[in-house]
Amino acid sequence: MQNLSLVMAQSSADDAKADAYVARCDHASPYFLSAWRKAITQAYGHERGCVLAYDSSCAADRSHSKVVGILPFSRFYRPLASTRLISQPFCDFTGPLAQTPAIAAELVHFLQYKEALPLELRYGLAAEMDTPSQKVRMVTALPDSAETLLASYKPKLRSQIKKAEKNGLTAEVRTDLEAVRLFYRVYSINMKRLGSPPHSLAWFEAIVQHYPQGQAVIGLVWFEQQVVGAGLVLLQGQQGVIPWASTLADFNHLAPNMLLYWTLQAHLADHGVRFFDMGRSTPNEGTYRFKKQWGAEPVPLDWQLLQPRQSGITHLLSTDEAGPSRLRALAEKSWQKLPLGLANSLGSRIRRYIAL
Repeated sequence: MQNLSLVMAQSSADDAKADAYVARCDHASPYFLSAWRKAITQAYGHERGCVLAYDSSCAADRSHSKVVGILPFSRFYRPLASTRLISQPFCDFTGPLAQTPAIAAELVHFLQYKEALPLELRYGLAAEMDTPSQKVRMVTALPDSAETLLASYKPKLRSQIKKAEKNGLTAEVRTDLEAVRLFYRVYSINMKRLGSPPHSLAWFEAIVQHYPQGQAVIGLVWFEQQVVGAGLVLLQGQQGVIPWASTLADFNHLAPNMLLYWTLQAHLADHGVRFFDMGRSTPNEGTYRFKKQWGAEPVPLDWQLLQPRQSGITHLLSTDEAGPSRLRALAEKSWQKLPLGLANSLGSRIRRYIAL
């Protein structure tokens, strides 16, 4: 193995080096960028960190060493529960990003033994899992133009997109803060319908603020003068992810979700994105089938929990731990009955402690 130097990022210069390494990795998700960690700290107060691996074999000091791997993380504080390190909260995967598996292992070992805290690693590939996963991320390949993308769809899918347009829906892609607020209205109403606490508006504003211009985009679907569908997409090189997308249930018969996903994917294809991560799903359930029709294929997720200075691994997404509880079902029904303003206010306080 090359001569490695492992250090904790401590400055904006370290963040810039980590981001430059991410930009060199074709398969790196936008979640690896320091913008995600900065948004977490700004909106929710969780302390951010990143381990950098340098190849110092050909340099006299670190300033001239080459970054060959990173492991971003957050110190995730939870009331009445132990703090843990997560790489990263509020997304499907980050884990270590390194030139070789050996360097990735060194990054994990360094963080596990330096910090006396449980370490949760969120891997996007689960080739070495010995326990089946109940969750996957759905990833589709995109061609080099929207025209080619539309031609690749089956006739039924193209007709559904055209149906949305014939129903009077229009769509656009924006990057401004007003678009964030329009997105948030649809998102928060949908989260209340689902009985789940929403993220705060400040969280989404922090994301758009910290990601470079054009790397955080919002798709909006309009019916007359009202936004009825919205989605937020993050970009990094050839990779795109959509952490959140919502529609208003009263307008679902007009197919706003079809126009939303088409508009966003057309934008990505025309802007050099070749792999679109549609997010976490449970195999064969509704969202899984919806994403599958766009050509997305499942990639197993493996969230691992490592105890400090121990070798054992707990797989957090194993089927053994699957299944909603009665208490959760009751909480969802209760949340659905709250006024929207109260749900958003309480949700912004609660959501910072829910790492999903």
